[in-house]
Amino acid sequence: QVQLVESGGGLVQAGGSLRLSCAASGRTFSNYVMGWFRQAPRKEREFVASISRSGSAPVYADSVKGRFTISRDNAKNTAVLQMNSLKPADTAVYWCAARLPDKTEYNYWGQGTQVTVSS
Repeated sequence: QVQLVESGGGLVQAGGSLRLSCAASGRTFSNYVMGWFRQAPRKEREFVASISRSGSAPVYADSVKGRFTISRDNAKNTAVLQMNSLKPADTAVYWCAARLPDKTEYNYWGQGTQVTVSS
């Protein structure tokens, strides 16, 4: 089992920045691919970004490329989503999630954190 806890959400004006953190506990953090997902009101949950076990080869949704940066610190069991140039369209609940590299589905999810971007 992997337990994930997000923090760092909140209210920010358009153009501002937020930094989301995901603290992991349980199994060996470095064994897992980490991802961030979000769900806006009345929309389906969507992929935001992922990062490999080593921290290389990040992948981003087109909607956040160039604005968001995913990173991880395996020594601290933490994944981070740095969000810059935020837009009202980024308003959503954000989750971090973990999966083993040979799986396509994310098995472990945090409780989510609300991000609200005002115009």
